[in-house]
Amino acid sequence: MFKYIFALAGFFLLGRSFFGAILGFFIGSGIDNYQRISGQFKAQAGRDGRSFTQEDIFNYYQQRTSAASGNDVPTMLIALSAAVMKADGKVLKSELNYVKAFFAQQFGPQFNAQHLATLKKFVDSGNIPLQQICSDIQRRMQPEVRVQLLHYLFGIAKADGDVSPAEISVIQDIANMMGVSRVDFESVKNMFYRNVDSDYAVLGIESSATDDEVKKAYRKMAIKFHPDKVAAMGDEYQKGAKEKFQKIQESYDAIKKRRGMK
Repeated sequence: MFKYIFALAGFFLLGRSFFGAILGFFIGSGIDNYQRISGQFKAQAGRDGRSFTQEDIFNYYQQRTSAASGNDVPTMLIALSAAVMKADGKVLKSELNYVKAFFAQQFGPQFNAQHLATLKKFVDSGNIPLQQICSDIQRRMQPEVRVQLLHYLFGIAKADGDVSPAEISVIQDIANMMGVSRVDFESVKNMFYRNVDSDYAVLGIESSATDDEVKKAYRKMAIKFHPDKVAAMGDEYQKGAKEKFQKIQESYDAIKKRRGMK
């Protein structure tokens, strides 16, 4: 039903444009498909009278992210978001607001209600199949994008002003399951969770590194995580990439100042 409503709206809102009608049709089809899947999900719960298993949740995830459903990237991110939000045993408003702001920026406000409904399903499920979901994300996304996802997940954890050990543990598990290296994980973690060696960890080296090794590590990280690496992604990814690149620069500058390097 929504596909026809949105097709008409697109036709008239874009000046009786055929392109607008097609665009509206596809948006409406996505909403229709979401409601159909959601209805099946709820109906199954009513019939069975049971908690959903990890297999149930992964089947729902696959329906939302299949090629037929448009490879729904938001659902991939929402599944990981829910795992981090639940990590310390409580879902905070500050974390929810962070997620809402990200999706509003990245995917547009018209999809907020749909995304939040999906997020609630994952949060309420209690059985998020992280291994299967992370393996799927590893297969679909480039390494640079997967590292950028960690930046987003740490942003959720930091939304209340503190990154708890439980949140670090969950994000580290996600990083391992997505095939992100230990060095890359530690680099991102130390942008949000600081200690005396954090500047070195951001560059992927030990504090015992020589000045030449520091310079070489900086050049390597600056090239590897330059914002251009995720230029094809949306504005929010670009924002996160620029923040990470800035942290790398700040850590390098701090080490140079501490050591008196030129």
